[in-house]
Amino acid sequence: QVQLVESGGGLVQAGGSLRLSCAVSGLTFGRYGMGWFRQAPGKEREFVASIPWSGRTIYYADSVKGRFTISRDNAKSTVYLQQNSLKPEDTAVYYCAARGGLVGRLPENAAGYDYWGQGTQVTVSS
Repeated sequence: QVQLVESGGGLVQAGGSLRLSCAVSGLTFGRYGMGWFRQAPGKEREFVASIPWSGRTIYYADSVKGRFTISRDNAKSTVYLQQNSLKPEDTAVYYCAARGGLVGRLPENAAGYDYWGQGTQVTVSS
C-alpha cells in the first residue's frame, strides 16, 4: 500500500519559516519524481515545486521562487519543502505527490501525478 504522509505545517507569522516533510512508503522512492502542490480555500490546487528522482532539474512556481526550496533524501524516502519569508498568501493546505515512469520535467498539473498525501495546513498570519 502506497502512503505519502506530510508533516511540519502550522501557524506562523509573516516572514517566518516552516519545513514540510513528506514520508513515502510502499513504492520504490528513488524511481519517482516528487511534487508539492497547495490549495487555498475556494481555489484550485496549484503547483509549487517539483524534483525528479535524480534530484536535478528542480522547478518552482514563480510565486515561491527564491523563498521555497524542495529537496529529497532517497535513503529516507522523504521529500522536503523549506519555506522561508512566508507571506499570508502562502496560506493553504500543502500536498506532496509522486509520479513514476517519467524521465525529464515533471508535470505542473495535479492530474499528472500517481499518488497523493493527505495534506498539511500552513497558515501565515499578517
